[in-house]
Amino acid sequence: MFGDEFYMCRFQEPGVMEAEIESYGTKHVLQSIFTETRPGPLRLPKSEPFGPKDSSTLPPLPQWLTEDDLNYNVQKFNRKGFTGPLNDFFTKMVNWELTAPWTGIQIRVPVTYVVGDKDLVYTTPGAKTYIHGGGFKRDVPLLQQVVVLEGVAHFLNQEKPHKINEIILDFIKNF
Repeated sequence: MFGDEFYMCRFQEPGVMEAEIESYGTKHVLQSIFTETRPGPLRLPKSEPFGPKDSSTLPPLPQWLTEDDLNYNVQKFNRKGFTGPLNDFFTKMVNWELTAPWTGIQIRVPVTYVVGDKDLVYTTPGAKTYIHGGGFKRDVPLLQQVVVLEGVAHFLNQEKPHKINEIILDFIKNF
């Protein structure tokens, strides 16, 4: 659907992505992921999937992520590797098959949905139409509100922790 740069296509052969990640180094890959703000689905071109290997071309760390935080994550990924997180992507189709009996079932609990306007999920083609065009409300009839945080990407609880806490507390006060 999105071509061979779409992440699901690239993860079909075990070991390929792990080798690409290893060639860049954990720190480069994590910094690339944490600073990603391009709209649309995650794209990993066959040529330079995590950008040029020269780390000086990486965007600076966002203010919510310190060098110590990044190094902590690097240490953890160096110990365990990326195979587990990548396997999560490998299993997406299996999960769809396992949950097929619940296709079309509505989520019937109160919900507040919070997303960043730069989140790659939110900016994937079709997502905004689904969220704001009635599809989401049809599937989640007790949806109370959709909150789109400006200037926020995928790590919203880290990028805007006080705002997220405020939204959660306001949501809980309804009960």
